[in-house]
Amino acid sequence: MYLKKISLFNYKNFSEANFDFDSKINCFVGKNGIGKTNVLDAIYHLSYGKSYFNPLAVQNIKHGEEFFVIDAEFEKNERNEQILCSLKKGQKKILKRNGKAYDKFSDHIGFIPLVIISPADRDLIVEGSETRRKFMDSVISQLDSHYLQQLIQYQKVMSQRNALLKYFALNHVFDNDTLSIYNEQLNGFGDYIFKKRKEFISEFIPIFNTHHQAITGSQETVQLVYESHLFEKDLLTLLQENINKDRALHYTSVGIHKDDLAFEIDQHPIKKFGSQGQQKSFLIALKLAQFEFLKKQSGVKPILLFDDIFDKLDESRVSKIIEMVNSDTFGQLFISDTHPERTEAIVKSTHQTYKIFNL
Repeated sequence: MYLKKISLFNYKNFSEANFDFDSKINCFVGKNGIGKTNVLDAIYHLSYGKSYFNPLAVQNIKHGEEFFVIDAEFEKNERNEQILCSLKKGQKKILKRNGKAYDKFSDHIGFIPLVIISPADRDLIVEGSETRRKFMDSVISQLDSHYLQQLIQYQKVMSQRNALLKYFALNHVFDNDTLSIYNEQLNGFGDYIFKKRKEFISEFIPIFNTHHQAITGSQETVQLVYESHLFEKDLLTLLQENINKDRALHYTSVGIHKDDLAFEIDQHPIKKFGSQGQQKSFLIALKLAQFEFLKKQSGVKPILLFDDIFDKLDESRVSKIIEMVNSDTFGQLFISDTHPERTEAIVKSTHQTYKIFNL
């Protein structure tokens, strides 16, 4: 599978731009602020139906314009697939495959497997648990559409339960029977999600450890630890035990929406005890493990986006990545970099076909 070409209209800083890609390596080079990362984000948009860098969809429309369009052609399983994503101010975003609009974006997730490695990944370490849950969910959802549907249903029921708790508080009433209906539904969805996350983590950790050891030369001991209330008790029991707390807070305080994926070095949080270099190694290993996990489970090499990472890597880490490219571990690769000479030297050393786009 690979991306053959892409057209951008009013997307971020581009009025109109067209690119025809090499099936192996594609590099965008130029000064900061010129739009290199924006091209990568457009490619990401076609896989996930949203931007990696800006969650407010309307802010991806070029300033002063009313809409954006991303139109691309992929080759997958020896078939051409046209994917189009567009948004007009005041309207819903549209995602189409071969001219037919998706009723639900979730139906598209996983069709174009893709992994991005970016300086923005540091949010996985410094931000709250929601960011790390989203990482887990995005990897599992790319392979399991049923998981994504269960997750959507869980969030919908939880919103309804929270609205009911607020209603109780505002009106000084309480109806345990109605609340119990939501509890039962949350328990069903939550139990499935918890089991899938456990399965994912048990398979993912060995892959992550292998990549981390290769990057660091086995010099550091790191851990990925899945944390969930459901390791203690089933969700139905937890919801019943915490009802007074939930009534006081006006929201659901326990459940899989509170799960976390702890990042540790020598059994301490890497956020506090890891150097910048150690954090960098951890995140690259995490994303390379994501790539390998998706490849192994789907049988397809995901598209891989390297956003401005050569600035952040020492020579040994760059050598490791080149080694993986040469061993044909990766499929199609997109790179953004501020140094044209460095980029050309790196891609030439891979002995793969490539294109360089000077923006």
